[in-house]
Amino acid sequence: MADEDIIQRINDLAHEEHQLFERESEGQASNAERQRLQEIAVQLDQCYDLLHQRRARRAAGLDPDDASVRDAGTVEGYVG
Repeated sequence: MADEDIIQRINDLAHEEHQLFERESEGQASNAERQRLQEIAVQLDQCYDLLHQRRARRAAGLDPDDASVRDAGTVEGYVG
């Protein structure tokens, strides 16, 4: 997956997230939509992590295509 594809996926997820946040703020979100918001948060973290890995590998002279999506437990366990 190319960086541009990852960025597009981030944009798509962010758009969906925004729509669901709007429904939530209006008190119209279903339980399934609230669950989807949580799933989107994890997927966004995974996409950002993958993009970061690819850029770091490229900067180090390594093949960015060797980067891989990390599991939810890993990306959600990062401490900033």
